[in-house]
Amino acid sequence: MSELPLPREIRCVLVPAGNLRLLLPNATVAEVITLPTPEPVEGAPEWVLGRIAWRGWRVPLVAFTKLAGAGEGDPDLALRVAVLKALGGNPKLPFVAVLTRGFPRLTTLNAELIIPTHDGTPLPPGVKAQVLVRDDLAVIPDLEWVENELAGLLDLAG
Repeated sequence: MSELPLPREIRCVLVPAGNLRLLLPNATVAEVITLPTPEPVEGAPEWVLGRIAWRGWRVPLVAFTKLAGAGEGDPDLALRVAVLKALGGNPKLPFVAVLTRGFPRLTTLNAELIIPTHDGTPLPPGVKAQVLVRDDLAVIPDLEWVENELAGLLDLAG
């Protein structure tokens, strides 16, 4: 059986989350919507803002800035929600929403355009890597870790 070659370029999205830019494959982003009022999740940590209603699902809403300990960014930019397709395969958690300020930006990247910037210090929770993408500092979120944390919290909460 022959192996398919990896694509030279991949379509990505830089999602502004406060002072962070989350670097995600474009295929991960299901939709960007205006911020609805979240339904609180009892006993959840501060980075879980609650659940939002989206296309018949109750999707957990994450404040990545609170999770990773980053600044909130420009308060004049509109709050939105990026609904992401979950990667973990949990049928009870097919989507995760991330709070964003401003609007995500599409970009096409290849391996030469992503430069690791991590200095060896421990990464914040939910962060898999820190990278430089052209002129933007970005983080690659550890979505599987976030999903595992949410699955545990939501099982306890509901």
